[in-house]
Amino acid sequence: MSSPKKWFRILIPALLILAWFTGAGLGGPLFGKVDEVSSNDSTAYLPDSADATAVQKVLGDFSGENAIPAIAIFTSDSALTDAQLDSITTALEAAPEIAGVNDKLSPAIPSEDGMAAQAFIPIDADSDVGDVVMELSTQLKTDVADGITVAITGPAGFTADLIAGFSGIDGLLLGVALLAVLVILILVYRSLLLPVAVLSTSLFALCVALLTVWWLAKWGVLLLSGQTQGILFILVIGAATDYSLLFVSRFREELRVTEDKWQATMRAWKGSVEPILASGGTVIAGLLCLLLSDLKSNSSLGPVAALGIVFAMLAALTLLPALLFTFGRAAFWPRRPHYEPGVVEAEQGIPQKGVWAWLARQVRKRPRAIWIVTTLVLLVGAVGATQLKADGVAQSELVLGTSEARDGQAALGEHFPGGSGSPTYILTPETEQQAVVDILLGHDGISSVSISAKDSVTGSASVAADGIVAQGPPGTEPPTPTVVDGNVLLQATLTDAADSEAAATTVRDLRTQLDGTGALVGGVTATAIDTNDASIHDRNLIIPLILVVILVILMLLLRSVLAPVLLILTTVLSFGTAMGVSALMFNGVFNFPGADAAVPLFGFVFLVALGIDYNIFLMTRVREESVKHGTRHGVLRGLAITGGVITSAGLVLAATFAALSVIPILFLVQLAFIVAFGVLLDTFIVRSLLVPALTYDIGPAIWWPSKLARADQPEDPAVDGEPVAASAK
Repeated sequence: MSSPKKWFRILIPALLILAWFTGAGLGGPLFGKVDEVSSNDSTAYLPDSADATAVQKVLGDFSGENAIPAIAIFTSDSALTDAQLDSITTALEAAPEIAGVNDKLSPAIPSEDGMAAQAFIPIDADSDVGDVVMELSTQLKTDVADGITVAITGPAGFTADLIAGFSGIDGLLLGVALLAVLVILILVYRSLLLPVAVLSTSLFALCVALLTVWWLAKWGVLLLSGQTQGILFILVIGAATDYSLLFVSRFREELRVTEDKWQATMRAWKGSVEPILASGGTVIAGLLCLLLSDLKSNSSLGPVAALGIVFAMLAALTLLPALLFTFGRAAFWPRRPHYEPGVVEAEQGIPQKGVWAWLARQVRKRPRAIWIVTTLVLLVGAVGATQLKADGVAQSELVLGTSEARDGQAALGEHFPGGSGSPTYILTPETEQQAVVDILLGHDGISSVSISAKDSVTGSASVAADGIVAQGPPGTEPPTPTVVDGNVLLQATLTDAADSEAAATTVRDLRTQLDGTGALVGGVTATAIDTNDASIHDRNLIIPLILVVILVILMLLLRSVLAPVLLILTTVLSFGTAMGVSALMFNGVFNFPGADAAVPLFGFVFLVALGIDYNIFLMTRVREESVKHGTRHGVLRGLAITGGVITSAGLVLAATFAALSVIPILFLVQLAFIVAFGVLLDTFIVRSLLVPALTYDIGPAIWWPSKLARADQPEDPAVDGEPVAASAK
């Protein structure tokens, strides 16, 4: 292979490095500004067809305000004195001085037992809710009399909790992930310059991906949340590093048989481009299946994460080759690969040294026993998946650790109806108002009902047991309900906490009873129900679709039918085992309250799409070696040659996903465990034992119906006098 002129070999890598530096320079400053274009409002991610979505859209028309309600709960160990109540009133009167606090807050409402009081405080939705709630909490605690405990709860309180939980994404999460990758790379390669080159590739890919996603979110093309942001960061770092390691492995191989570093770079690129594009394409195809999701949080994650994978592939195939060409053999210092074509020629058999060479020999001797035992062990682990409680969790359990909003909700439930402050909204035609009120007041799960009224100080007036809008003070006219497009808005206070199972049952009952009235039920509880239902729909639709898409890609890549089917089955088995072990850990060790309904879907997307990567890395190399040496010998060489790089890649990906656990959000912590454990399981068990042993046992027929399955192939040669497995003879 003739090398191009020297100026060309210098110019192209320099331009590539410059282009990526420029992109990283533009995207880097956006790490601290993602919250400007993201939202953690769960209602915003519901499908347009959901009742809760329709109700949420018109709430501002009735209140005239775009606000998120906060509930201030004041409690004492004994009955509140007049002096203490006066201090609460004074503190509330000063609350609107805080920027972002609406002045249409309610007065303090004492509880029947006299030991608590609550107040409804609207927080402007356009403000920084987290900062406003924190400042409000601090000021109220300072202003009230001694002996009073203050907590901010309600929708605004829980939103503030989520914002605080996601606050570590730009700093802590990214720092932990990058440090974990750096340590693994240094231990694997025992080099300083090479890990820096690989890590720079991953970080630059993330910067450019963030630059693209940030502007798409700002223009309204994509929806971005803290959850999506965290997954994007981890996915790009992990995937870009994996693809980079594959290229590094090929580059090291070529340096041993090629003196010219340009030729070594180009040969490594040609040997890496197909598996990297196939692996990345598989992940992208799986992620884009999320576009069919009813939940916008899922459908938006698909293109966001897919863009991240695109830039991960581009960086590994452009920036890294440019950097390694520039550094040459010095990139591996102090363990530089030597030019030794004679030694490489002598290694055409199975390598004799190293753990992967030893493992290849074990597979050669007992392939059938290995894949049968491995399969049985994985099946036992998969049984535990039936114990996974993925039917949703209460809003108060979404954030791990201490939570003022959770404590406040508990205090609220002790002294007031459980649903206080998080009402269920019922949008009903004005003509059906009385019938709807009768149904609401006739349900045991409803404590009280109010109606949005134009001249009501607090924005609503209570409804008496007979369903008539209650009178105000003696001698006053009853308030006039607000009517918007022929509809009125009722607010029902639940007897149970809004995020409890009992509350969910009440809302489902009401929807059934209100069927035919034209009424729509929304609010916190309804939003949780609609989200959970949409998640289950997505799971049942998207998981089979992803399997079909990946199967087609593998068939095209491996030019076979049997091999892709078996690879899919092994990956699904690995996923089942990962979910089974995770369920046992969640229930018996971590004592989690359950899991979001989307956890199995996200776990499947990442484990199957990413897990198939390692099978692609292995089987593309096995096929390449099979053409030269025969299938069974090719399996052993493929395992021995790719063992180190794939294991390194698996450790990196597991470490990066494990870093998600530093964010105290239940969903992310569970996803971190599932994916990290699943990747390790796939790397060390499925890809190292099950797939090679099964492929070796089947032999050339694995490539059916391609020509390779019918071609004359040499027998697997004996190695150091070791016997050949009966199935291979």
